[in-house]
Amino acid sequence: MKRFTVALIALVMLIGLSVPSTVLAVDKVKAGFIYVGPVGDAGWTYSHDQGRKEMEKLAYVEPSTYIESVPEGAESARVINGLVRRGANLVFTTSFGYMDATLEVASKNKDVVFMHCSGYKSAENVGTYFGRMYEPRYLSGIVAGKMSKKNVIGYVAAFPIPEVIRGINAFTLGVRSVNPNAVVKVVWTQTWFDPGLELDVGADVLAMHQDAPATLQAAEARGAYVIGYNSDMREFAPKAFLTAPVWNWSAVYSKVAEEVKNGTWKSEQIWWGMNKGLVALAPMSAAVPAEVQKLVTEKTSAIVAGKLHPFTGPIKDQAGKVVVAAGKVPADGDLLSMNYFVEGVQGTISK
Repeated sequence: MKRFTVALIALVMLIGLSVPSTVLAVDKVKAGFIYVGPVGDAGWTYSHDQGRKEMEKLAYVEPSTYIESVPEGAESARVINGLVRRGANLVFTTSFGYMDATLEVASKNKDVVFMHCSGYKSAENVGTYFGRMYEPRYLSGIVAGKMSKKNVIGYVAAFPIPEVIRGINAFTLGVRSVNPNAVVKVVWTQTWFDPGLELDVGADVLAMHQDAPATLQAAEARGAYVIGYNSDMREFAPKAFLTAPVWNWSAVYSKVAEEVKNGTWKSEQIWWGMNKGLVALAPMSAAVPAEVQKLVTEKTSAIVAGKLHPFTGPIKDQAGKVVVAAGKVPADGDLLSMNYFVEGVQGTISK
């Protein structure tokens, strides 16, 4: 899958370290992209493709090539290598399961820059990139907490892995910062795409960690509010939509393209937040009261300025045990390997 696993996450603490590169400057950047889903999924792959299109607006970037719906695993090496044969001097592989295949192809093509999304392995000509999505998740939780009248919020999630768990926790912390009586009920779907949804959990607001808009459509049909994900999906639920944590992959793609062009690119492990523009909260809908929008705007400014961290303690887990002491903030390694639910979440970390 494109997401992190618990066993692998510990190694991601190498973030911030760089590997020397011998990649030379180029006159033109010709990029290739490997996608795990279809560009029309309105979610994960769609957001990456929007970033690709923005990157192409740079004068020195030639029309890029993308291949969609590529299965993860060893077989993806053939597809990645195909991009190199087509002349790509910059390759983005946008799913966790492409990690080893990316390294394999990169080892045989040292004059090509490879960037792998959400991985933890790097090399002389391989870097990684991801975003601190927990920041806008927290903000969307504030919206959900303010909008819920029943104090029950449903959260439709794919798999119980650190990235998803971290997002659920950040969302719940946002919810309970404004509505201490609210609970977040987690529903696991075991798929990133369009699950058959069973959402009769008594919630009047739904949130999601899915790659397609099925949750939004289910909320619209049930007369509930909904928080989207990946991209601004309001068109799928015009009455239900409140806001969405979204990706702006062009922030990374344009930076990397410029560095490749100038010959200044170096292998690094990127984990950017809202202050870098990689993640954001989509504009709130008219359904969100002005005072709530004002509060969220203030909290957004505080996060961007580094004055507010969603995981500032004291934080308790579901059993009431303090897992983050008062005034403390977990280290990146602890955030990246998160495997517990915070107080206020109803559900278990199991498949």
